[in-house]
Formats: sequence, C-alpha cells, structure tokens
Amino acid sequence: MRPIELSPRLRAVADLVPAGTKFVDVGTDHAYLPVYLIQQGVLDRAVVSDLRSGPLDRARQTAAHYGLTERLSFRLCDGLARVAPEEGETIAIAGMGGETIAAILNAAPWTKLGKRRLILQPMSALPDLRGWLEGAGYAIVREVLCQEGKNLYTVLLAEPGTMPPLTPAERWVGRQETGRGDPLRPALLERQRRRVTRALEGIAHSTRPEDIPWRAELQAVLTGLEAMEKELEV
Repeated sequence: MRPIELSPRLRAVADLVPAGTKFVDVGTDHAYLPVYLIQQGVLDRAVVSDLRSGPLDRARQTAAHYGLTERLSFRLCDGLARVAPEEGETIAIAGMGGETIAAILNAAPWTKLGKRRLILQPMSALPDLRGWLEGAGYAIVREVLCQEGKNLYTVLLAEPGTMPPLTPAERWVGRQETGRGDPLRPALLERQRRRVTRALEGIAHSTRPEDIPWRAELQAVLTGLEAMEKELEV
C-alpha cells in the first residue's frame, strides 16, 4: 500500500515533528498528518482530536485503511480538552484561524509549561496570533513558509518562554532571523507590503476617529516591511 502523500502545507508541519515525541494533532480531520508520521517511522503512536464527530470518524477510516487504528488515540473534544499534559510533548494545530489557535492554547495553560513544541499553521489572523503568543508566555523560535498554488502559508514553531517585543511589521511577517534563508521570504514581504499599501490607500482620506490609530499602525508596518526588503537585498 502506498504511503500517504501530504500537501505542501501539511508536509511543512510534519517536517518540524521530532522523532519519538509524544504527539497530538488537534483538529485532525482525516488524520493524514499523524498517519504519515507513523508510516515514516517518525512516531510510534499519536493522539488525535477533533471538535466534531464527522471529522473524527474520517480519521478513524483513514487509520483503519492503513492498518493503524491501534496506534492512534481518538478524542472527541474542543482542542486539548481531553488531552493530558503528559500526552503532548509536541502539539500540532493546523488549518485553523489564528484566533481559534490562541483560544485552544489559552484553554490549556499546561502548553506553556515544561518542554513543549507547538507547531502552529494558522489560516488567518497571523498578526493577532503572533501578538497573542508574545504576551501569553510563548516564544516563536522558527517560521517556515510553504506554497500551495498561489497561496503562501506560514508555519510557526513555538515553545514556552519569552521573546523580545515584536515590532508592528514583525507581527505581520515574523522576525527576519526566524525566516532568514527561506526562499519564499522575499515573496511574503512583497505580498504583505502590497496588502498594507492597499489598506493605507483605502483609509488615506478617512476622517473617522477610529481610523487614525489604524492608519498609524499600518504606516509603521509598511515602514518595517520596506526595511526588511532592503535588508534581504544586501
């Protein structure tokens, strides 16, 4: 039987999972990620959770198809609600919004205690998630970019700890050193610069009081992004 082939997005997550770790896949859906990791010999077993019974049933079907049912532990729960701290050395939360990822971690404060490896792949609200991690007791130690079609996705590797305050631009694209050398970094900076420029043009002539601080923040982001682009050119 041919092993599972992961999408570039999930493969980027898988590549950050260390061998032999106690692994939890939150929001597992079809359980492709843990099944792949077991097939590759990275994991012996894994815990998989999902909020809904439908996706968890699909995970069971995938495990049964590949003869791995006994090596996965299935949990019907919200995030990590039915996962014990000793079961999760490495936790993957992929394919969700940044606010949802933050809420899952916030409800499981044990994730910022001891040696934990958090592999987070948000589909939205990346600036908010980075800012939340910074203030909630986590440190982002690495960022990996991947591309599927025209879309760029960011995978964050975080752990318990503290990190220096993020600048406005760093909240949008991460620290230069955490992504340096990534061949997709220049494309990310360019895309976000264009996005911020369009947003600034959209509110340039607004007189609404609530737009004034937002305009100032966007300008700070733009200035930071332009500096990062110039730094990569050196």
